Amino acid sequence: MNLLRALATVSSMTLVSRILGFVRDAVIARLFGAGLATDAFFVAFRIPNLLRRLFAEGAFSQAFVPVLAEYRTRNGESETRLLVARVATALSLAVLAVSVLGILAAPWIIYVSAPGFSATPEKFALTVAMLRITFPYLLFISLVSLAGGILNTWSRFAVPAFTPTLLNLSFIFFALVLAPYFHPPVLVLAWAVLAGGALQLALQLPYLARIGMLPRLRADFWDPGVKRILRLMGPAVFGVSIAQLSLLINTIFASFLANGSVSWLYYADRLMEFPTGMLGVALGTILLPSLSKYYSSDATEQYSRLLDWGLRLTLMLALPAAVALALLAVPLISTLFHYGHFSVEDVMMTRRALVAYSIGLVGLILVKVLAPGFYARQNIRTPVKIAVITLVLTQLMNLALIGPLKHAGLALAIGLGACLNAGLLYYKLRTHRIYQPQPEWGRFAIKLALALLVMAAALWGAMGSETWWLIAAWQQRMAGLLGLVCLGATVYFATLWMLGFRIGDFARRSAE
Repeated sequence: MNLLRALATVSSMTLVSRILGFVRDAVIARLFGAGLATDAFFVAFRIPNLLRRLFAEGAFSQAFVPVLAEYRTRNGESETRLLVARVATALSLAVLAVSVLGILAAPWIIYVSAPGFSATPEKFALTVAMLRITFPYLLFISLVSLAGGILNTWSRFAVPAFTPTLLNLSFIFFALVLAPYFHPPVLVLAWAVLAGGALQLALQLPYLARIGMLPRLRADFWDPGVKRILRLMGPAVFGVSIAQLSLLINTIFASFLANGSVSWLYYADRLMEFPTGMLGVALGTILLPSLSKYYSSDATEQYSRLLDWGLRLTLMLALPAAVALALLAVPLISTLFHYGHFSVEDVMMTRRALVAYSIGLVGLILVKVLAPGFYARQNIRTPVKIAVITLVLTQLMNLALIGPLKHAGLALAIGLGACLNAGLLYYKLRTHRIYQPQPEWGRFAIKLALALLVMAAALWGAMGSETWWLIAAWQQRMAGLLGLVCLGATVYFATLWMLGFRIGDFARRSAE
């Protein structure tokens, strides 16, 4: 399979999901604004989301996909099918136990994760109630991640990439249609999370059956493959916990700030997730199976070239996204969220967080590309050690920046920490001789810098007054934003084309 085509497929599916995600957030912003109710929901949703990344997209995927790819390459289909069944059983039992404990311990979890909420009994009680509803989502989404890892290893990238769309559709339907039947209405968002998780799992099961990998419950914790995955998950859980702990600490800090601070950070983070998902997550998704197969086949040169390909694509696509997010913060936020209860103050406060986040966007995406260079080799300890250093320094930056910059200081600390993380990962890849840069990086960087300058000048000149974006009708804002996006993309890629870039230069086959 052509990896560039696979990237386009995953990114396009992710684009659909992200667009629906913005529709979802616009609906939430219009119906519920940014205040006590939304702060409660975002904290309640963040806990199972954090554990999802811990059990599913984070530690589990990092440990599971390389071993799965090795089994498929070396052991054949029958052994691989047996491994999948045993891993699915172990994962289901573990996550079910965690879900039950989470429901029972919900008040204590909120005391720890958002202690500032205890000063407002209504806010605290609402958060606990929604956490109990959303916690079983963890079970569904962990199995979704298992299914997605299998499908990606079989180069079926489209279905796992499309799956998150169903969660957004669930949010939109529940909020618009069912909210009047709940008291308070914001509770509908928690039930939408649970329904969305079930829908995502239901979508993927038929595709697993088509490739003959639909798992059956078969418990065997002493299976060599299961034991290897569990051993790899140990440091992986620790590493992902560190990354998510940083976000959790940010929530704790934000819970002591003014009402709306958690929501302002959330909406800015949602905008950051757009390029992060389309580029970082998509690239990491398609790189990890091929890197794992190259490692299993001892194809060292191909391994290094594939990493180089990923890094060049990342910089070529992430740098303009970071510049555009910073320049177009007010047009983006006002067009997507400035409706109903989402006020001008909410726009400007969210803008501060988004500009701060954009400084670290390239680092956030690079981490998604560099870390698989270690995971594919079943080396999870090195990224974990780097994550520990990053966590400590990020929290020191939090303490230094929260005073003068408030919630934007928390966003800036996350971004700078991501850049540090990416830098250390790159340094270790080089010193371990895992990655050797291909020729002409200097010329490549100069061309990118020229294209970025031309794009930034075009966007700055065409954007106009920020005041216009705050008072214009939504149709005008939408048309203006689409025009700016098209202008920026056209100017940037046209400049690259004139400097000698061609799509065919980035074509690359996946590992067979």
